Amino acid sequence: MSTQFSSEQLDRLKSAMEKLKSIGEPEAAAVPEEEQVVEEEDSVLSKGTYLKVDDDEMAAWLYLTPPKDGEAYKKSDLIDYLERHGVVEGLHQSNLSAMIKKKVYNREILVAVGRQIQEGKDGYFEYLFSPEEYGTPKIREDGSVDYTNITALQNVKAGEKVAIYHRAVQAVDGCTVLGNVLKGKLYRDLPPMRGRGIRREDEEYYAQNDGKIEVKDGRVDIQNVHEISGDVDMIIGKVEFFGDIVIYGNVEEGVVIRAGRNIEVHGSTSLANLYAGGDIILSRGIQGGNKSKVSARGNVFADFIEHTTVEAGGMVQANIIMNSNVSAKDKVIATGKKGTIIGGYVHAVKGVEAVCIGNDVELKTIIHCGYEAQTHERMIEVRKKEADIREKISDLVESMSEALREKRMRGANTSEATEKKLVEWNKLKDQYFAELDKVENDKNDLEELVEESKGSQIKIDGNVFRGVVICINAEQMFIERNTCYMKYIADKGVIEGSVIVHN
Repeated sequence: MSTQFSSEQLDRLKSAMEKLKSIGEPEAAAVPEEEQVVEEEDSVLSKGTYLKVDDDEMAAWLYLTPPKDGEAYKKSDLIDYLERHGVVEGLHQSNLSAMIKKKVYNREILVAVGRQIQEGKDGYFEYLFSPEEYGTPKIREDGSVDYTNITALQNVKAGEKVAIYHRAVQAVDGCTVLGNVLKGKLYRDLPPMRGRGIRREDEEYYAQNDGKIEVKDGRVDIQNVHEISGDVDMIIGKVEFFGDIVIYGNVEEGVVIRAGRNIEVHGSTSLANLYAGGDIILSRGIQGGNKSKVSARGNVFADFIEHTTVEAGGMVQANIIMNSNVSAKDKVIATGKKGTIIGGYVHAVKGVEAVCIGNDVELKTIIHCGYEAQTHERMIEVRKKEADIREKISDLVESMSEALREKRMRGANTSEATEKKLVEWNKLKDQYFAELDKVENDKNDLEELVEESKGSQIKIDGNVFRGVVICINAEQMFIERNTCYMKYIADKGVIEGSVIVHN
């Protein structure tokens, strides 16, 4: 049935359309930030149907209204509708089928899900040993720590597989429901493993010889180990080895042991001197008789330390430290239930921890943490020396500048004396700058030490006896009466003690 319009009606309709055109189309309603809603247009789907796409484009929802009387939707109708509105990836086929089969209307149903990026992984080495891992010390019945099972050695045999390289796995790109690609990160492979004593077969690494294996700065090395099954006495006298030294017996009086890496003594040690480029482990302690020195660039572990000078570039840890001179750039820790420091001088840059300090007979025991008083004095001295050298350089440069001006003016007629002075001054200038470099390096080392000292504290989780001297940086405090459970820190040049509260 067609509708007939008169010429007058057609003119009015044309005029109205022209007015609408001059005004412009109305603005579209704002879409909420979190989602986009697309209403049904020109579709077999009933009016009121709409599509909602999440703001991140990773999910699409279809609101389907019932079909017209006597009609039924097909799954292809829904897919066509989604594709016409840009939803082309991740269609939820089972949900679309269910909407048709179960006639799910007037509800938002998830009809498409984007594909998330599947992250990859950088290439990495899987070590078939535990790099730089010590054995776990046992706690004895009396509460002290048993150091006999601590070892810095991890030995391998020739031909043993030591590492596997796992190549980088690249990410799998994702995709939004609207077909926009989500690019994954680029993952990188590592260069082949570096080191000594290892060989490579494809992505696997094997030991070429027997020895101790370790990882340092990403480099795997297998080093020879010098092992001594019996005692080391004056007949042997001296033991020197560039790698690790392991002694299963005792180290007796007068012996000197030097190792490029670690030293382990599984027996007792007495009146001997030990020097290591790595760690020193004394399973049964040392009785030094005020003649022994133990020096390690790394850590020192011992059951006990008596009448011995100990220097460590790392930490010092023992059950008992008695009448010894101990210094550590990290911490000194008296471990276990006993955890005792009696007599002597114990210094650690980063702090001292113990259960008990001093004893009933009020034996003088000095505990120091932070930077020592001589460090402060050395800092003043170095800064003064730096200022003196800079002043000398300034004066020298001024003298050289005058001589050079004279040389530029006179040219070949420059006096022999001026030429000679310039040569001497150049040598002196080089000397001053070399001295300045050394002084600045010393100053930087001292400033670094002072910086590392910040936050240093002394913690005693038990008794502190009269006769103990607590020192932090350049300050000191005398303990005038017995006390317990104390923590000491330095605040604005004053040592403050507070009680340790146990929950």
